[in-house]
Amino acid sequence: MENLTITLIQASLFWEERQKNLDHFRRLIEGISEPTDLILLPEVFNHGFSINPEHCAEPIEGPSMQFLREMAMTKKAAVAATLLIHEGEIFVNRLLFCYPDGTFLTYDKRHLFRLSPEIRRIRRGEQRTVIPLKGWKLMPMICYDLRFPVWSKNRITGGEYEYDLLLILANWPVVRSYAWKMLMVSRAIENMAYTAGVNRVGKDGNGMDHTGDSMVVDPQGKLLFQAPAGEECVHTVTLDYEEMREFRESYPFGLDWDHFTIH
Repeated sequence: MENLTITLIQASLFWEERQKNLDHFRRLIEGISEPTDLILLPEVFNHGFSINPEHCAEPIEGPSMQFLREMAMTKKAAVAATLLIHEGEIFVNRLLFCYPDGTFLTYDKRHLFRLSPEIRRIRRGEQRTVIPLKGWKLMPMICYDLRFPVWSKNRITGGEYEYDLLLILANWPVVRSYAWKMLMVSRAIENMAYTAGVNRVGKDGNGMDHTGDSMVVDPQGKLLFQAPAGEECVHTVTLDYEEMREFRESYPFGLDWDHFTIH
């Protein structure tokens, strides 16, 4: 199995200003000089975490989706980001995973943030999604989903792990940054999988500060990368599949995981 190279873009966002954000991320993405397989952007990269869907939501084939497709084709790498999407009068916080050939897969945020209007204005997702990339299996999650270990729990079926890499795209404020760091490591250890989380920096339209702390953690819980707090950062990391496979075979804790069904 090939290794997987991912690029995390920790950036400041312009509040409810789509074109400024698209222009900013275009510069950051086009500036990536190293070969990469996957580019990760923060949650609602095009507007910030504004629960103002009448202003911020787009149709699935709107300008932000076209931007993501263009960037994936240009860089010959998959791009993952989330948008507020409207389907008639329904709004969702949707993760879009765009392949370089123009195709895409989606995941709708399951856990809507109870301390914001999101829980009242956005429809929650009902399905987990496993995304294939270069033989790897990726499990996407969005921000608040990180707090819920059952939803992200890895499973073994027929000797195969359900996923190898847990992706978290977030707008996670500095007041809860300790939880972010601890949960990222915990999810890696309990699922015996890599975790990669990208978060924004700067102050949002509600006055909340974000320090980013974007990171990549290996299946043993070891930190492979952590972005500098409060700074924009574009960083590329290569994940070693053979190292993960050997760890899983040497320490087959997954065979003792409890079986369960999510309702």
